[in-house]
Amino acid sequence: MTTRRPLDVRGRTTVITGAAAGMGADVARQLAARGARIALVDRNAEGLAAVAASLDGTGHTTHAVDLTDDAAVTDAVAEVVASHPHIQALITCAGSSMLGDIGQLTMAEMRWLMDVNLWGTVNITQALLPALQREPAAHITHLVSIYGLAAPAGRIPYAMSKFAVRGFTEALRHELERSTVTVGAVYPAGVKTGIILRGRFAAAIDPAVAQRAAEAQASMYHTEPEDAAARIVDATIRRRPRIMIGREARLVDVLTRVTPSHYWGPMRRPLRDAIDTRTPVR
Repeated sequence: MTTRRPLDVRGRTTVITGAAAGMGADVARQLAARGARIALVDRNAEGLAAVAASLDGTGHTTHAVDLTDDAAVTDAVAEVVASHPHIQALITCAGSSMLGDIGQLTMAEMRWLMDVNLWGTVNITQALLPALQREPAAHITHLVSIYGLAAPAGRIPYAMSKFAVRGFTEALRHELERSTVTVGAVYPAGVKTGIILRGRFAAAIDPAVAQRAAEAQASMYHTEPEDAAARIVDATIRRRPRIMIGREARLVDVLTRVTPSHYWGPMRRPLRDAIDTRTPVR
């Protein structure tokens, strides 16, 4: 069975996707403060440069890449491996959101989000795995979501993508159970990163209505990105298989276990305004 001794991050490299902003950037700063080398991955080159300039230590690199582009990911991972001889962790923070119900969404819109949230995660994980397997101890941390535990109305593509990331993470953990690489899933709820405000919405939705729904969702977020990042860093170093971030995540985890067919009842009212993408703004 896989050993579970904690990682010693000093002088070794962690690859972080979605590192140009939000939790990815905060995770990078906290790991760099512990002496880790960081390979920052994101499609936003300017954001990556700004985060890299804020990191303690030396030896950090930036890699601007669209994670939905298979060839670009292969090339970027080759660059990372060439620059970092000891890669012991991967943390996937990259992702986006999509507002809209099934009657408003197009197949292209739903496929786009699956490409970003699911296939971007699978892509870089598969490409980087051989480098991780060369280390005596390594860990992969995938950010899932509270919506990988419970699927709300009005969030079909996001819930699909996050349930799929959860399935990928758990299956990969089982495949690698006799290797030196451990795999963990993080389920955040209500982190104030602004992802919902920067995310996309179905073209069929009135932008004012989409803004109202996004703001209603954002108003429910209570966890500071720095606090969430500290939990993610700790989970990675300790190689934890599963952690919840935020009171809501713990509650939903229990709720879906107790009543897996009827959990939507207690969730519907708190999310009423956040899932309303049809009532006109007056």
